[in-house]
Amino acid sequence: MIKEKIKLGNLLLEKGLLTVEELATSLVIQKKKEFRKKLGEIFIDEGFVSETELMDILAFQFNLQTIDLFGQDINFELLQTYSLSILKNSMSIPYKEDAEAVYIATADPLNYEALEILERTIEARSSKVIKLYLAHKSDVRHIFDRLDVISSTKDLIEKIKMEIRSDKIKTNKETSSIMNLITLIINTSVKNRASDIHIEPDAFQVSVRVRVDGVLKEIFVFDLEIYSALVSRIKILGNLDISERRKAQDGRFSMNIDDKKYDFRLSSTPTMFGESLVMRILDQAKVLLALNQIGLEARNLEIFYELIKSPFGMVFITGPTGSGKTTTLYAALNEVKSLENKVLTVEDPIEYQLPLVQQIQVNEKINFNFLDALKSFLRQDPDIIMVGEVRDKGTLGAAVQASLTGHLVFSTLHTNDAPSAITRMLQMGLESFLISDSLIGIVAQRLVRKVCEHCKEEYKPPIEIIKRIKNYLPKEYIFYKGEGCHHCGMNGYSGRIMICEILEVDDVISQLISNEENKYKIEKIAIQNGFEPMIVDGLNKALRGLTTPEEVLRVARAR
Repeated sequence: MIKEKIKLGNLLLEKGLLTVEELATSLVIQKKKEFRKKLGEIFIDEGFVSETELMDILAFQFNLQTIDLFGQDINFELLQTYSLSILKNSMSIPYKEDAEAVYIATADPLNYEALEILERTIEARSSKVIKLYLAHKSDVRHIFDRLDVISSTKDLIEKIKMEIRSDKIKTNKETSSIMNLITLIINTSVKNRASDIHIEPDAFQVSVRVRVDGVLKEIFVFDLEIYSALVSRIKILGNLDISERRKAQDGRFSMNIDDKKYDFRLSSTPTMFGESLVMRILDQAKVLLALNQIGLEARNLEIFYELIKSPFGMVFITGPTGSGKTTTLYAALNEVKSLENKVLTVEDPIEYQLPLVQQIQVNEKINFNFLDALKSFLRQDPDIIMVGEVRDKGTLGAAVQASLTGHLVFSTLHTNDAPSAITRMLQMGLESFLISDSLIGIVAQRLVRKVCEHCKEEYKPPIEIIKRIKNYLPKEYIFYKGEGCHHCGMNGYSGRIMICEILEVDDVISQLISNEENKYKIEKIAIQNGFEPMIVDGLNKALRGLTTPEEVLRVARAR
């Protein structure tokens, strides 16, 4: 173990990574926080040093190698024989043991007293040599989380194993242990406000992760022994072929949780270690958001409202999967639907039911696709058409023709920003004059996590973050982040909010499109005429304390 005692502040001063003023400021902050935070955490929080810089300097000073814990076959049974409080106090994981040594990964090599207690614990067990490595704090905490979830499901997993070994696994029975496990996974996911459940095998274990506020979080870890039974039972729920493991399959099932009905869209795909399952959670009781509730700022709300009140033309909502495009589309349809308008949608799948709207489901099994639906729509005398997604030239061409013949058409594209949607349509083979005549607006959007209101406090972003956004900031600014509390699961965020950019296709932009100008020139001219890129909207929300600059830069590019 480490015997040389070094003060972190002095070490960083010696290496030129910290100034005397920054050290003094950090010490004052630590005193205000009643020493609940270590100096290293304050240095990072205040943006004086990055976590990577801190790790690099400690690894160099103590001659330690860094290690990626996720690349190790960690013996969790062995880990459970240690006192969890000792491991957490020392921020250390004894991740491996062989005939000669015990291998320990620590995230806090300066915590000498806690490391010495761990060392004495290991010496009391055996006379093996201790080999110390350095690991990221987030990785070590993740292993602690795994230990907690393994412990919470230990009895149920043992029961499932017994059923499997005795050939008494009741795969088709609702009372089987494996079904109890599936119910536990789904219940836990719903309580965590998850949008998706991922069940993924690797070489050593099965991981269950959920996407909460757009970010994946691991909630369960199981032995590979129960993997086949778990996957087979879920595939039966989704009416998939359990004997087919070599190609992707899609299905759907419903389940009542706390007297509420949820639909689950199931996707299975083969991977190196077995099938990966993803379940999209659809809450049928979810209230549709009004247009003024989806996160549009006053200026963007006014622009978008004008677009959807147009008598004809094409409006595209763009962004990657999971960026809230469907929510925006439904909010728009909810605003324009009425007894005087006939609204038709074609979707794959229909996620939520809308009153006064005729919704059509794509069915590839009988070759009824978006293009077929669009062709039939024009004979249904619609006023407004929504196409769930434009995937090919045929569908795009039919949607454009519908907009040119007096219909208002909404649809989605997968592009990174608004001007790129124009380039994408040209790449799909549509003539530029058709785009310029039909397109009236493009909304590009992303979802960012909201700062938890219960633990929000002022903070200074890291210097590298400020450098990237300095051109968008006022002279005086304050940012906020969540410290972590029981309301947000200790991660500082709760819920999500949309950030967006809206490109109006006026006469100037229409002429540029017709001339097939590239997206960079279109964007440049648009900015001169008042177009605001997505990062501006995101940073405005960050300055109001709704999110953080890190969240904005995670999804938006500083131009």
